[in-house]
Amino acid sequence: MLTLAWQTVKARTSGFIGAFVAILCGTAIVAACGILMESGFRGGVPTQRYAAVDVVVTGDRTVRPPGADVLAFEHAAEQPSIPASLVAKIAAVPGARAVAEQTFPAVVVGPDGQPLAGKPSFGHNWDSAVLAPFSLKEGGAPKNGEVVLDAELAAQAGVRVGGEVAVMVRSAPVTYRVAGVAEASGSGRQASLFFSEAVAGELAGRPDRVSAIGVLGADAGRVEAALAGDHVTVSSGADRSAAEFDDVSQTKSILAILAGSFGGYAVLVAIFVVASTLALTVEQRRREFALLRAVGATPRQVRRLIGVETTVVSVVAGVLGSLLGIAVSLGLRAAFARIGVVPDDFALSISPIPLAAALLIGVGAARVAAWSAARRPSSISPVEALGEAAVQKRDVGRVRLAIGWALVALGLGATAVPLFLGGQLGAAMSVMAALVLIIGLALTGPRVVGAAVRVVAPVLARSSGVSGYLAAANVRKNSRRLAAAVTPLMLAIGFAVVNFYSQTTLTAAVQQQNERSITADHVITGVAGVPAEVVGQVSGGTATSLVRTQVITASTTGDSVEVQSRPANGLDPTASGMVDLGVVSGSIDDLRPGTVALSAGHASWENKNVGDTVEFWFADGQQAKLRVVATYEHDLAFGDYVLSAADARAHTNAGMDSAVLVKGSDATALQALTSRYPGLRVTEGVAAQDRGAERTQFLLNLVAVGVILGYVAISVSNTLVMSTAARRREFALLRLVGTGRRQVVRMMRTEALLTVGLAAVLGSLVAAVPLVVLAIGLTGTPVPAGPIGVYLGALAGAALLGLVSIAVSTRVSLRAKPIDAIGVRE
Repeated sequence: MLTLAWQTVKARTSGFIGAFVAILCGTAIVAACGILMESGFRGGVPTQRYAAVDVVVTGDRTVRPPGADVLAFEHAAEQPSIPASLVAKIAAVPGARAVAEQTFPAVVVGPDGQPLAGKPSFGHNWDSAVLAPFSLKEGGAPKNGEVVLDAELAAQAGVRVGGEVAVMVRSAPVTYRVAGVAEASGSGRQASLFFSEAVAGELAGRPDRVSAIGVLGADAGRVEAALAGDHVTVSSGADRSAAEFDDVSQTKSILAILAGSFGGYAVLVAIFVVASTLALTVEQRRREFALLRAVGATPRQVRRLIGVETTVVSVVAGVLGSLLGIAVSLGLRAAFARIGVVPDDFALSISPIPLAAALLIGVGAARVAAWSAARRPSSISPVEALGEAAVQKRDVGRVRLAIGWALVALGLGATAVPLFLGGQLGAAMSVMAALVLIIGLALTGPRVVGAAVRVVAPVLARSSGVSGYLAAANVRKNSRRLAAAVTPLMLAIGFAVVNFYSQTTLTAAVQQQNERSITADHVITGVAGVPAEVVGQVSGGTATSLVRTQVITASTTGDSVEVQSRPANGLDPTASGMVDLGVVSGSIDDLRPGTVALSAGHASWENKNVGDTVEFWFADGQQAKLRVVATYEHDLAFGDYVLSAADARAHTNAGMDSAVLVKGSDATALQALTSRYPGLRVTEGVAAQDRGAERTQFLLNLVAVGVILGYVAISVSNTLVMSTAARRREFALLRLVGTGRRQVVRMMRTEALLTVGLAAVLGSLVAAVPLVVLAIGLTGTPVPAGPIGVYLGALAGAALLGLVSIAVSTRVSLRAKPIDAIGVRE
């Protein structure tokens, strides 16, 4: 059977090109997702500040609630500190030398009175300089009131040993004497300042706790054994960079999550495309299979032949696609770096594991698709074989129809979710609902397209002459072929439109609620944050801290535990005059350390009322049990949790406010205040709110969706070219009975316009239903937010792709003489 299959593939190479391309591209995307996921666990950047140590001990950033499975966890947004007592515990390990490190934001003020631009800068205790190692280039170790700068920072500040430099650490700048200049091998990603042990501990503001512990002279296994049960992370090798750089740690978490969700979509779309392509390939060979049945081939032999052929093609395409996935993953990494999701120096981890997994998924998807496509040609009886070969079957199987209509109903039901669940979850459900609708319409496509054709075909026949009559006759008799061409175009339009406008609608809803909810006259922001002391120095009005942070929650559904990171904010009790949370019950005037306000939707979901205790985890992974003092409606602007500013600030590494909201104070007085804090600025109203994270998420979604749409576009062109090229004998017969070449071209142009028109209508409907419901749920209006040009561009792109693919393949098919083409085997 393998020999026969291989001979068939070689003899019908052109017939298998479509399936080959679909499997090749699908495997490449899945392999790229696998590489990104593996990089989320093993990738990173070269270690710099911890280059001289064997092991780094940091706080455990993984939040996994009791009873959760291995995949139910979240990565804490902030690096937690660890007890200083662990230094002695580690030092007890034979041969180990433990060095505690304090790390805190420290900004050097330049000669112009403004913070030095460039690399982020951090302060450390001088003892931790050995971890890099930093060595003194000039001067000596710092004492109280002194600082050691790294060589690059000293040059940028224009200071030398014995000079003075102003440093800002969570307060107004303080002047220090430069005791020395240090340097380490290579150029670091961060600038470093070193203080004496006493000063560093005071500036860090964490009594009896340290940021990390570097270990020299011991392996990770012994250190882990010594710290068992202390809830810390022991890193060695390449993992040390994640302990050193917060952006690397977050990047690894983002890549793992993104690759999982994006990979799921990619696998689903790949299976869908491969299945439709193989079904079209098998359908075009129905005469061949009918002949095999007529000469005695059993149904099992026909199924085995199709299965082995598919395996041969999918293995070759899968191997090449897996290798191509390396290039795709590098391209995605470059795109993610450009939009700020991945550091420029973050290196991917490439191993055979994701490549082998992608190959298995590609071959498995192809075999499942082949099994589905082989059922019909293998089930017809030998007596019916030749007749079945002459006329295409028009009916759709009852099981397929039942599944299709069930998916359509499920998709329509899922579109209502944003009416009850807002935010990013509601937008994601809109995309999922559209995808389910597309799959349902693909399964019921012949019926849906057939119904549309019965309405449109008579108009074509009467209005477009001979070409219109021929086109109408073709689409009436071959609705399944037309549906096969319409479906991928519909997928491209619907998927592109719903992904883009779901994000723009969510962004508009957040902005709308922000403008309505933040009623302050002025907003003070800074480059690295606003020192908490600024609030108390505002005169002539009232002020409140605003701390943007995250919390991690866990909810139990049946036997499973779902862990989720949620946006949160910290406010002072005085915020009631400057923000409008849409309070439903309780009062934010009662917001004190140890209390929390919940969004009304989340409180209802968790069955919590004012006075109840709610459990969650702070941004640094520390567990919290706080009393609920209020519930509110404006969750898009403030997230599901509003904490006291003190609690929110205490669990961030910066220890500063994200902004200060001010009402009633004079702008001139505020300018005078902020002039004492280099880097602070005053703006009016909500315009100062940071939209960077949402913009990055939006661009991230666009990149991911763009890759899938690129694959869909290739499959669309692939399908249209295959279905048109398979009609060479039909074109030849038309020309032999007197139809002109131009009439055939016009007939195909008419069919192409009908294909594109139906795809545009169905794709628009598939996107419109969930988007309208989403817009109503988020903004109260049925019109999704966003520029209309993107929708028109999606229609134009799909139309151009469809028309060009059909036109080019038609003209190529018409090159041969009719008398030669009519005798060409299928």
